[in-house]
Amino acid sequence: MVPKTISIVTPIFNSIRTLDSYMKAIISQGYPHEAIEIIFADGGSTDGTIELVNEFIEKYDIKISIINNPLRTGEAGKAVGVKHAVNEIICLLDSDNILPDNNWLSLMIKPFDEDLVIASDPIEFTYRREDNIINRYCALVGVNDPLCVFTGNYDRFCLITNKWTAMPRVEIDKGDYLSVQFEANNLPTIGANGFCIRRSMLMQGFEGDYLFDIDVLYELLTASPGLHIAKVKTGVIHLFCQDTKTFIRKQRRRIQDYLFFNKTIGRKYPWKQVSKWKIVMFVVFTVTIFPIIMQAVIGNYRKPDLLAWLYHVVACLVTVCIYGYGTIKSLFKNEAMSREGWKQ
Repeated sequence: MVPKTISIVTPIFNSIRTLDSYMKAIISQGYPHEAIEIIFADGGSTDGTIELVNEFIEKYDIKISIINNPLRTGEAGKAVGVKHAVNEIICLLDSDNILPDNNWLSLMIKPFDEDLVIASDPIEFTYRREDNIINRYCALVGVNDPLCVFTGNYDRFCLITNKWTAMPRVEIDKGDYLSVQFEANNLPTIGANGFCIRRSMLMQGFEGDYLFDIDVLYELLTASPGLHIAKVKTGVIHLFCQDTKTFIRKQRRRIQDYLFFNKTIGRKYPWKQVSKWKIVMFVVFTVTIFPIIMQAVIGNYRKPDLLAWLYHVVACLVTVCIYGYGTIKSLFKNEAMSREGWKQ
C-alpha cells in the first residue's frame, strides 16, 4: 500500500531551544521519509533558528522548506504553512513538540483508513520524569491552561478527572484509537500539538491570515455533523516552558490575543456559550486554595509526583491573576501581544 503523504507545518520564532530535539524525533520515524515534508513558517527569528534549519536541510533526507510569516504569531504561521502544503495529511506540530517514539507518525496516520475520520490527535501529553516541574505538571493535568480543567474543554488525558475530555461525545474504541463524534457547538480545545487533518477537508473550512484550529473544526462539523475525529492512544512531548516567568508570559499572550482576535476578526467557535458558572468556580476554587490543593492530592494519588502536582496551585493562581488583569485591561486597550523579543 502506498503510504499517505504528510506535510508537517511548524511555526517558528526564536525556537532554537527545542528545535534540535524536535527534528531528531522526526528523523527517527519509521514512516517513509520520502512521504514527508516539513514546512517551517518563520516569524523573524534572530537567535540562530534559521541557521539551524538550514543545517537540517543540508543534513537530512526529508524535504524541508522555510517560508516567511510576516504576522509572526503561531496562528499566522500555521495559516501560511498550510497554504504551502501539498500533501494528503497536514500535521500541525509546534517547535516545542517532540514525538515520543519512532512509530508515532504511523499510529497517527492509521485512522485515516476510516473514511469518516477527518483528523487524528494524540490522547495525552507524554509524561517524562526528566522534564522540568512545569512540563511534568502540564503532562499530568493534560492542559497548558488550568482553566480548561474546570470548563471541561481539555483534550488530553487529565489525571485530576481521569478523563481525556469532559465534552459530550460518542466514541468507539478501535484498538489503537478512539473514533469520536462531537457536536460542533461542544468541542474540546482540539487542533494543536500533533494534530493531523486531511488537507482536502482543512482547506474547505479555512480562509484568512490566521488558522485558529478549533474554528476550523467547528465549521467542518457544522457543515458535516457525521464526521469523526480519532483520538490516538499515544502522546506527544510538549516542552511548554522552562520556568514560571515564561508561564506567566504565555498566559498573558493567551488571554491578550484571545480578547483581541475575538473582537477584531470574529472567532467562529461560540466561546460565549462556555459556562460562566464554571469560570466563577475556577476563580472561587483558586482564591480559597483548598479545593485546588485537593485536586493536586487526587492527581498525586493517581500518579505520584508531589512537586509537579503542587505546581497546580501556582498555575491556577497565576492564571486567575493574569486573566483577570487582561480582561480588565482590554476594556481600555485591546491589542494583540507584541512578539518583540519573543523566544520559546
